[in-house]
Amino acid sequence: MPASEPDPESEQSARVAPPAVRIGLRPIASSVPLGFAALAAATLLLSLLQLGWLAYGESSHVSMALITFAFPLQLLGCLFGFLARDTVVGTGMGILSGIWLATGVIKLTLPVGTVTSPTLGVLTLVAALALLVPVAGGAETGRLLSATVLLTAAVHFLFTVGYELTSAQVWATIAGLVGLVLFVVALYAALALLLEDVCQRAVLPVFRRSADGSSMQSDLRDQRGSLEREAGVREQL
Repeated sequence: MPASEPDPESEQSARVAPPAVRIGLRPIASSVPLGFAALAAATLLLSLLQLGWLAYGESSHVSMALITFAFPLQLLGCLFGFLARDTVVGTGMGILSGIWLATGVIKLTLPVGTVTSPTLGVLTLVAALALLVPVAGGAETGRLLSATVLLTAAVHFLFTVGYELTSAQVWATIAGLVGLVLFVVALYAALALLLEDVCQRAVLPVFRRSADGSSMQSDLRDQRGSLEREAGVREQL
């Protein structure tokens, strides 16, 4: 029996068919609890110093703690936030890690007897205003708890700016009190978001709008529904 001749149209369609695209999803744990825990620790130390509950001689130790503890942990949170395609977390943690490093280094290099720095005041002002960017992003995507933490951090920095620029103790006192509030809010957020991540449900209130709750409430098909439209993902290779 003679062999059947190949269909020219089938061969042409096979040649022009685009290659299949396979998207791999890498599981990455949330870095938000780690970043907020580091924020709570750094804020508590700085607030106690601003309120005078830690002696002035402890300033260098506080600076070293900001450099060796808060900065690397929040930098880690920043990197893994961007790896998880979370620009709110990555941006917020990056700004916080940078300002903690700058605060620690500048405080350590101040002349003896000097407690404030206008340069640090201006830099802290820029950081406070820059934090409003991830605050807006978090609020827009329904992540109200994270947005609240970052907004409180921005307010704390603003009062710290007043102290660094004027050296008036009243600004330091207000900043210290706001910092204690930030310590509580950040520690609560770290606990609530960690429990949510490990239990796959909200154990403590996280004040998340439903628009951002798909990662906990829907299946994988719903979560990756818009993945092909995200930055860095091409329709065809």
